[in-house]
Amino acid sequence: MSLVMGVDSSTQSCKVVITDSEAGTVVRQGRASHPDGTSVDPQAWWTALQTAIADAGGLDDVEAWAIGGQQHGMVVLDADGRVIRDALLWNDTRSAGAAADLTAEFGAEELARRTGLVPVASFTITKLRWLRDQEPDNAARVAAVALPHDWLTWRLRGFGPEGEAPRGPVLDELITDRSDASGTGYWNPQTGGYDRELLIAALGRDAVLPRVLGPDEWVTDAAGRRVGGGAGDNAGAALGLGAGPGDVVVSIGTSGTVFAVSEERTIDPTGTVAGFADCTGRFLPLVATLNAARVLDAIARLLGVDHAELSRLALAAEPGAGGLTLVPYFEGERTPNLPDATASLTGMTLASTTRENLARAAVEGMLSGLAAGLEALRGLGVPLERALLVGGGAQSEAVRQIAPLVLGLPVEVPEPGEYVARGAARQAASVLAS
Repeated sequence: MSLVMGVDSSTQSCKVVITDSEAGTVVRQGRASHPDGTSVDPQAWWTALQTAIADAGGLDDVEAWAIGGQQHGMVVLDADGRVIRDALLWNDTRSAGAAADLTAEFGAEELARRTGLVPVASFTITKLRWLRDQEPDNAARVAAVALPHDWLTWRLRGFGPEGEAPRGPVLDELITDRSDASGTGYWNPQTGGYDRELLIAALGRDAVLPRVLGPDEWVTDAAGRRVGGGAGDNAGAALGLGAGPGDVVVSIGTSGTVFAVSEERTIDPTGTVAGFADCTGRFLPLVATLNAARVLDAIARLLGVDHAELSRLALAAEPGAGGLTLVPYFEGERTPNLPDATASLTGMTLASTTRENLARAAVEGMLSGLAAGLEALRGLGVPLERALLVGGGAQSEAVRQIAPLVLGLPVEVPEPGEYVARGAARQAASVLAS
């Protein structure tokens, strides 16, 4: 039996799974926490990765590995391979003004055509512009720009600052994959190459960028193990779930994501659909919503019940909740782009205003918000045939039963699992077999 390792270095924690490369079954696993915050010292991720690997029994019998991780985070390195400042994560919004500046300079349609993205504060390109404008001394020191999973792969392969890594600070050994590169804002999914003009417009100068490996390309670590290019978290999850063309993954967490596997790239100048790539050679158009499982949390608190009882109440009501409708924009909304919106409850009559109908309206309203993401994908011609429902909210029986009615698709709910890490392990198994 050959063993491979997959890693999910997420915002909250590092998860490691070691699997049988042929059967895909998990043999052992480990975990370690990450610090809170939107700006984090990458050293914390490196420490957590080593802890999680040790918790999973180590690497001695592993033959190949790959790392998946949170997208967009900005890790900037100097010429000696040292991290210049804390990494700005995807959820750090201080670069919103920089996003607006870049859009004004190049135009939304031109940026969508060249990169598949219209800049928002999440993307790496806007964080580099922020660094140029707000910390010019740090920007002047930047020799290389990496994303979280790129940097961790580099470190685990044995590279890093002198005295800290056996293979030294060889910046040209930074690698990534097309899924994570597609979330930077300076990579072209059509050509598969970096758009250096956009990088320079953001940072103010050129820099070393990770080499983008193809789906079955690999490099080695210091021990000679094969190493895959890794993946961004959503692409890793799609691979771990076995999603293919026609599938749409609907993830119901604190926020919501709706992403589909597509043979064709998408271009959306409105910025509603981010035209990401996946890690298999296909594309992964994605829509994000702000309001997902927290909608259910809010109504459960209001009714004074736990989630199991909220589900029972919702299923006791008829579809349509007697005309009671919850528009679930408790935190504003990103899809549609209504940042200042608030939630509203309409259709209240003496007959319709019951606990059961309110619970049902919460589930239907939350799912309707995610359905808007599906409609945005359909509007770009993305074929949608099956929905895979994942995330904490997918564990609600009411959500499971009501989702096919609201989403208008057959729905499957995979068993809960570390799908990003399992996707990375599947990639590692693929490069081992290549």
